[in-house]
Amino acid sequence: MSTDTLRFSTDQVTVRSISVSDMHNNVYVITSRATGAQIVIDAADDADAIAALLAEAAGDTQSLARVEWILTTHQHWDHVRALAAVAEATGAPLAAGVDDGPAIEAAEGVRIERQLAQGDRLEVGDLVLDCVHLRGHTPGSIAFVLSGAGLEREIVFSGDSLFPGGLGNTWDDAERFAALYSDVVGRLFDVYDDADVLPGHGYATTLAAERPHLTEWKERGW
Repeated sequence: MSTDTLRFSTDQVTVRSISVSDMHNNVYVITSRATGAQIVIDAADDADAIAALLAEAAGDTQSLARVEWILTTHQHWDHVRALAAVAEATGAPLAAGVDDGPAIEAAEGVRIERQLAQGDRLEVGDLVLDCVHLRGHTPGSIAFVLSGAGLEREIVFSGDSLFPGGLGNTWDDAERFAALYSDVVGRLFDVYDDADVLPGHGYATTLAAERPHLTEWKERGW
């Protein structure tokens, strides 16, 4: 694995990622340079590749690197296939949205230590992530917003709720699309002037780049 995994780097924090599986799922690792605390977002598949990513990220700190939390953006199978293995390997507790947590536990045989709701905050030393509930793709999808840590602007880990060019799949269900659109606009675009967006698949974007297209998304219904 190469330094191409590095997405963001400041004096306080790094964010690294890899793409795994034939679904091209993004796995993210946040590392505090000062404390060595690490947070994994979406242990989607290929536990060995995730272990290698964590080992690489350990070089971003002079402290002892350790995974403090494994976060899951939503319950879909392609985002949790390595969850049990990575949890066992690291001993880290798991967190997910309160409306998706039971489904993840049932499907993967794991325990969700913390069930997250809109407005919750995870603080691990100097790492601060705000939890944004985005209904529609799944009932309990959570976006995680990393702030501070010397970043120029927030980073939104959006799961499958927001991508370059549109929202996540709501399967032509008008009610689900309306909920997702309302939450993404009201809880992301209306709150953050700009932020980097790191989705569950594919390429990154920013809120500023996507903001001019919100009306288009609403009119087309996806």
